[in-house]
Amino acid sequence: MIIGNVSFPSTSSKMEVLLHQLWPRVLRRLPRVLNYSCKSHSGCTAGHPPRPTPTDSITRPSTHIPLVSRLFQPSNLRDVAKESHTPGEMTCKSQRLMQQAGLIYPSNPGCYYYLPAAVRSMEKLVRLIDQEMQGIGGQKLDMPSLCSADLWRRSERWDLMGKELFRLRDRHGAEYCLGPTHEEAVTELLSSHGILSYRQLPLLLYQITRKFRDEPKPRSGLLRGREFYMKDMYTFDVSEEAAYHTYESVCQAYARLFSRLGLPILKVQADAGNIGGKVSHEFQLPADIGEDRLLVCDTCSFSANVETMEPGQTDCPRCQRSTLMETKGIEVGHTFYLGTKYSHVFNATFNNSLNQPVVTEMGCFGLGVSRILAAAIEVMSKEEAIHWPGLLAPYQVCVLPPKKGSKLDDLAGLAEELAHSLGEALPRLRGEVVLDDRIQTTVGKRLKDACRLGYPYVVVVGQKAAEETPRFEVICQQTGETMFLNKDGLFDLLRCVDTV
Repeated sequence: MIIGNVSFPSTSSKMEVLLHQLWPRVLRRLPRVLNYSCKSHSGCTAGHPPRPTPTDSITRPSTHIPLVSRLFQPSNLRDVAKESHTPGEMTCKSQRLMQQAGLIYPSNPGCYYYLPAAVRSMEKLVRLIDQEMQGIGGQKLDMPSLCSADLWRRSERWDLMGKELFRLRDRHGAEYCLGPTHEEAVTELLSSHGILSYRQLPLLLYQITRKFRDEPKPRSGLLRGREFYMKDMYTFDVSEEAAYHTYESVCQAYARLFSRLGLPILKVQADAGNIGGKVSHEFQLPADIGEDRLLVCDTCSFSANVETMEPGQTDCPRCQRSTLMETKGIEVGHTFYLGTKYSHVFNATFNNSLNQPVVTEMGCFGLGVSRILAAAIEVMSKEEAIHWPGLLAPYQVCVLPPKKGSKLDDLAGLAEELAHSLGEALPRLRGEVVLDDRIQTTVGKRLKDACRLGYPYVVVVGQKAAEETPRFEVICQQTGETMFLNKDGLFDLLRCVDTV
């Protein structure tokens, strides 16, 4: 028997009658089912009407493009230092710009909320660090921030660190600290797993976590806080020679990282401080706001923190031909060759090729992750506008549609389509294009905001976009150059943008 275009086997007269009755009902309901399915996939919750679209914003299409009006970035693009209730609180450019732009917001002294745009930048920086650390054999782990006082007493740093440690007791009276660094913890971890084989070394373990230090006078935003993000790597080697080789390998990875960020870092001779060790270097970003005094030779590559030099020394100890020039820097990285300072205390050993137990040679290597972010803004930005290292910008492109009610109002759809096509045609820019849908505001005001927030590329859909062959105004923040490009030219320009 055939019902409609569908053939059914003849089984019983009752079944035939039932199908005759049901099939027309199914056909009548089918359009409604399909329509409901489309609505469900458009983002509406089943059984609920779609959310109303704001009258002054562009209708959101199916492919998600971040809209400026929806970003949680409470910008205050004015001089927050003058409006502060605590005069003198804004002590540097990066702190002011980051608070104005809605990147950070102060909480307790030396502690900040990291808002979504800042988190995007931090995540990009973390990905870069992961690439470089894992490129030299690093393995990522995560250690507790709460560290036992017993470990720190065994290394004799519980008293040595003094008031810098955040100390606390639990309900049972056991003492802990919030870890500013993890030499004790990682060495104890290694020791607790028994004796290693020399074939397992070198071992490079690192983490990227929050650290804590009770700064007496936290200042300069993320440059000197009480709670901050740090990458700390700990290495274990079979010999002093092998440890020095690993040391140089990590230093080279640091140099590559800062080169990718476009930051002119100085590697300077440094004091080991309370961490200890035989050799130490700091990675300094020259800046007037820097708290470290550096001596640099303009003839050879020698550079040092003044703490490591004899008082009043002005001649270069390496080439002995030039006078050392003094400058200031922001410390963004620090490396230490520790020897057996910690591995001996915690009995971190390995069996050598003769099956004899030997104490491992250690190194530790830090990067101030949140400090790098702030320091880059400090040295690269103008007084009234953020300039990012290209790879760290929260978004790479901002598209500005015309103002609502203007003569170019009908080009709003073109701006929306452009924002979508950039992400679809250029895979590197997926998730990197934001649409400033605040079309009740003038293009000039939004352009000024975009420049202050530091989008590397701003694309304005203006008068020339109404021509027979639409052209878009493109502002490159890094160079200050303004171009008028058709769609193909724009795509060619942005195809070269590097992202991470």
